[in-house]
Amino acid sequence: MTQLEQFLTRAEALLGRLEAFLPPALAEPDWNAGVAFRWRKSGGKNGRGYLQPVVHMSPIALDDLHNIGPQKMQIEQNTRQFVEGLPANNVLLTGARGTGKSSLIKACLNQFASQGLRLIEVDKDDLGDLADIVDLVSKRPERFIIFCDDLSFEEGEGGYKALKVALDGSISAQSDNVLIYATSNRRHLLPERMSDNAGYKHGDDGDLHPGETVEEKISLSERFGLWVTFYPFKQDDYLDIVAHWLEHFGCNAAQIEAAKPDALRWALQRGSRSGRVAWQFAKDHAGKMPK
Repeated sequence: MTQLEQFLTRAEALLGRLEAFLPPALAEPDWNAGVAFRWRKSGGKNGRGYLQPVVHMSPIALDDLHNIGPQKMQIEQNTRQFVEGLPANNVLLTGARGTGKSSLIKACLNQFASQGLRLIEVDKDDLGDLADIVDLVSKRPERFIIFCDDLSFEEGEGGYKALKVALDGSISAQSDNVLIYATSNRRHLLPERMSDNAGYKHGDDGDLHPGETVEEKISLSERFGLWVTFYPFKQDDYLDIVAHWLEHFGCNAAQIEAAKPDALRWALQRGSRSGRVAWQFAKDHAGKMPK
């Protein structure tokens, strides 16, 4: 064996050992397996990421969502622009729990899936992989919404910085076939403390200027181009949603009217008149109705 052959053999063996320490290439998912995917990790937190198709999608439609008309109009219009290749914004949906934030995103997927819309759900702990996910889908013809549900951060969490960069902080432009839709119960995604107010400063013009701590805590929210706020439902709104779902489960008008006192007691026990509570009551009540 010549010296060159010996060198090549040793180099090949060395490369083989190095490959064990290199991150594997992202696997190409089966894009025909569904319209929604979840980002998953094999082998734990530091494992290989892949897109897992969602087999059983929620069938919820835009018409199922009541008493959030302005919010529905904004999200539907922004999503329509995105699907049609027009300029559109990343969206932050905030406000009262159970009022339809996540359901509205799922309903938009069902509305526009036939036009090429796809959804990728990413857990908060996996936001550090956003750049890999975008690279994986950037050359695809479909339009992708990256969905982060119930988003909030504690001080020092890595996903916070990764999301900031993905939204509007990287040297590379955001892929034009990707938007980020996130839901949260609070507008500012980092916890706010009384001590943060100490950073405010009075300017010579009398204006109040936030300090660095406050600026950092609002900077992520500001990177979302569209803010959509959801508010607690009034009693009549809640009962309207209950009626819709009871009708969905086959109850007639008389049965729906008779169910109102029980629906109000159910909400009182839960301490909330939300759309989620209305759906839960309707399932319980309709399931107990005599056949």
